Amino acid sequence: METLSVVIPAYNEAENIPAVLESIPLGELAEAGWTTEVIVVDNASTDGTGDLARQHGAKVVFQPEPGYGNAYKAGFQAASGEVIATGDADRTYPFDMLPQLLDVLVEQDVEFMTTDRLHPANRESMKDSHFLANHVLSLVSRVLFRHQLKDSQSGMWIFRSHVWSGLDVRSPGMAFSQEIKNAAVRAKYRVLEVPIEYRPRGGEVKLKALADGLGNLGSLLEHRLRRPEPEAVAAVPGPRAAVIPTQTTPGKSECVLTATTES
Repeated sequence: METLSVVIPAYNEAENIPAVLESIPLGELAEAGWTTEVIVVDNASTDGTGDLARQHGAKVVFQPEPGYGNAYKAGFQAASGEVIATGDADRTYPFDMLPQLLDVLVEQDVEFMTTDRLHPANRESMKDSHFLANHVLSLVSRVLFRHQLKDSQSGMWIFRSHVWSGLDVRSPGMAFSQEIKNAAVRAKYRVLEVPIEYRPRGGEVKLKALADGLGNLGSLLEHRLRRPEPEAVAAVPGPRAAVIPTQTTPGKSECVLTATTES
């Protein structure tokens, strides 16, 4: 059996974390040959998020340093799986689709899989300001890093654990999401993007579209000009484009081509 670590950063998500954890299909994953651990990174919550996660069977890692990126770094350090899957603790990401997404990862020999939320079927699940900011940042990412990823800000990724040790990802905050994708492209891992369903958020929206968007834009420019650290070297060189059939809306399939040709 292969091992999977599901890593979920959480800050004051007591309202959502039980439903999120219950949506992870552990039985179906086991039937498909996956031994799964679920890690919730409690980013100094004050509403009992960590206690609730523990009660629902998750391994809880406490990260006192605030920030989305800091939470993920702590979670990845604690993860023991050969494959790592991620998603937010706000009920927006389809953890119930993990078995199908993992099938694609294995069958297509993908090292880093990211997801696209920005197709028409998801339009009602995202505020107008967030929708616009996501498209602008994704366009800038494509131009600066010369790839075809449609959604640079998506928080659901599935990747082989060796990939993380080969990446130079520094952001402590929200820019971590775009940086890990662009770093995977730069390191020439086999990268694939697939569309997913994006669902309405439960509870309070914490993202600040203007402030976070401007911060992410600055981080993109810094990352493009950055010299990689010597130890951040791709473990498996050799880019490869992948074409797979994916389902965006019922009865409609499309092929997504993601080339890793950044230079």
